[in-house]
Amino acid sequence: MPSLCRDCFAHAEADFARCATCGSRRVVTHPDLFRLTVAHVDCDAFYASVEKRDRPELLTRPVIVGGGKRGVVSAACYIARTRGVRSAMPMFKALAACPDAVVIKPDMAKYVREGRRIRAMMEALTPLVQPMSIDEAVLDLAGTEALHGAPPAVVLARFARAVETEIRVTVSIGLAANRLMAKLAAERDKPRGFAVISAGEAAGWLAPQPVSLLPGVGPAMAKRLHAAGFATLGQVAALDAREAVRRFGEDGLSLVTRARGEDARRVTPDRETKSISAETTFETDLSSREALEAPLWRLCEKLARRLREKDFAAAGITLKLKTAAFATRTRAVRLPQPTRLPDVLFAAARPMLAKEADGTAFRLIGIGAQPLAPAAEADRGDLADPEAPKRAARWQAVEALRAKFGEDAVLRGRGLKK
Repeated sequence: MPSLCRDCFAHAEADFARCATCGSRRVVTHPDLFRLTVAHVDCDAFYASVEKRDRPELLTRPVIVGGGKRGVVSAACYIARTRGVRSAMPMFKALAACPDAVVIKPDMAKYVREGRRIRAMMEALTPLVQPMSIDEAVLDLAGTEALHGAPPAVVLARFARAVETEIRVTVSIGLAANRLMAKLAAERDKPRGFAVISAGEAAGWLAPQPVSLLPGVGPAMAKRLHAAGFATLGQVAALDAREAVRRFGEDGLSLVTRARGEDARRVTPDRETKSISAETTFETDLSSREALEAPLWRLCEKLARRLREKDFAAAGITLKLKTAAFATRTRAVRLPQPTRLPDVLFAAARPMLAKEADGTAFRLIGIGAQPLAPAAEADRGDLADPEAPKRAARWQAVEALRAKFGEDAVLRGRGLKK
């Protein structure tokens, strides 16, 4: 049985529970250990780990990275997680569960900087690195054994040690035959995990798992599956293609194949951007349309800037609202032509907001661009809107002034805070 020591990297085709070289018990053993090439790398509680690294006095304290009392948890260290704190949890609930937590405001510039350092270390292993977020990526190390003088499993163990030594945070690794199973494997043994799932055991491993384990199955879909009598992935996997489509529509076939552990997606270095968005949580709940329009305008400006930075245009927009009771409302509309002008985004979002502003108290508002279009197609003007290119030029001038003199150099009245 192939085995690998994660501390000294000794490896052999023989099964050993304890490393004969260094005595470590951190040994990975699996029949396909040295044949699998697809890996999912996920940093452990990344934001919180970076903060603990920079503030060693917090090492044994529960740490939450997040906003104010009305914000949400961006990340929680594993000590806080044992108290029930989770990412995206409202801060007031997190502090109720863990009142002695140290709360730190997110420093995204620092997290991006450290994430890029880790990404560069991944790219030294293989050109096939597909980022999934700041602290997460999938790699394909097929064909790299001659380059590194070791199978992918050994190379990944060395990488994990290098990240701990140089960046001083930890990672968990999932090694599998495809991207889906690599991701699920990475979540099995956190923190500092290294889990292996082969193609032959994927379906059997998934069968008893709850349907909510499958990426893409959110609370709404899980509820729908439970209502239809499907509690485990094995029950979903047993459906034939025709029945799956009949029960769950066009997504039914994909749902069944993934429930069996099948995934034909390749690892592609350029991750496809599917949407771009911006949102904000209010200090106090807002309910009137007039009160909600000011933050909506500011978000439209922010979204327009992000579209320009990422070289995209919005072909459609989605309005998101979260009530004081944490119920989410969304509305979407396609645009007559792609844009990245805030006034066009606002004009399309405003009627949707008017329909939702029915006296309900809202704690959050967001605006997103989806689907996306190439930047070259944005605001070209037509007979219905011949002034679009001129407005685009004015917006570029405004952004240039803000870049030089600050965000408050040029303001629209509707964006002013009351």
